[in-house]
Amino acid sequence: MGNRATTAWFLNLAVIAQQGAFLRVDHTAMSLGLVNSIVEQIGVTFEHLAPYLVFAGVVFPILTTRYACNNTGPWWRSRELMTDLCYWFVVPVFTRFLRIGLLVLGAALLFGITEEQQLIAFFDRGHGPWAALPFWAQVGIYLIFSDVLLYWSHRLFHNAPLWKYHAVHHSSEVVEWTSAARFHPVNLSFGTVLVDVVLLLSGIPPLVLSVLVPFNVFMSVFVHANLNWSLGPFKYVLASPVFHRWHHTGPDQGGNKNFASTFSFIDLLFGTFYMPANALPSHYGVDMPHFPQSFGGQLLHPFKG
Repeated sequence: MGNRATTAWFLNLAVIAQQGAFLRVDHTAMSLGLVNSIVEQIGVTFEHLAPYLVFAGVVFPILTTRYACNNTGPWWRSRELMTDLCYWFVVPVFTRFLRIGLLVLGAALLFGITEEQQLIAFFDRGHGPWAALPFWAQVGIYLIFSDVLLYWSHRLFHNAPLWKYHAVHHSSEVVEWTSAARFHPVNLSFGTVLVDVVLLLSGIPPLVLSVLVPFNVFMSVFVHANLNWSLGPFKYVLASPVFHRWHHTGPDQGGNKNFASTFSFIDLLFGTFYMPANALPSHYGVDMPHFPQSFGGQLLHPFKG
């Protein structure tokens, strides 16, 4: 659930939302609490994230010397590197705070929980029928349910008016593992964060998510890596770099296919699986003239015109 300072700050916000805005609130104290929480959470987030980034930054270049899908050179020479690094610094902190905030607000508004200890007890072991299942079953349920929900969320973002937000992710013309974090906050809010919040509020304990976070981070950087791996017969089960790179091509190829984040069999079930034999994707990006390349420009772009 995050540290106590962050939880307490959002609990105050939840009480305000539940009881109305006509309360006397110590805004200065709340602001200082939020600032302290942000600073602490930035440190915690990158402490957890650093090993995966180091692993990806070292291992994938070695693998691409033999198994590169596209001849684009090492990731550190990408002309889009600075933009992608900005996303890597902002996205993990943003999603962490948003997830905690929505969980606290959801518990307060849906279940009337506004005390810190009650909140911790409510989420600690989960609740309802799912909390009674063995841990391995909870992990399996989360993996499948979250990927199905993300699949449909992903498909929705490929349609107007949501495409303008998701186009930020597809704007990468050099798809590399560094591209994995390039998501607009609106896309994240109604994608991974919302799915996590829905499942946790439904009764799955946060421990399941904490166990799956390393796996999800790995899968995200793996499918964006510049590798020509299709996983052979397992391509119909798990997403691979080739599977996802087809998704980053134009809509006349695989741009409107391969929506699953982890399990490619979901695309098979819904008729959106695309991996042509003896072919590799080569051109990426969006057919949108003058699409901004800077981090700030991409955040603002969906709100212009």
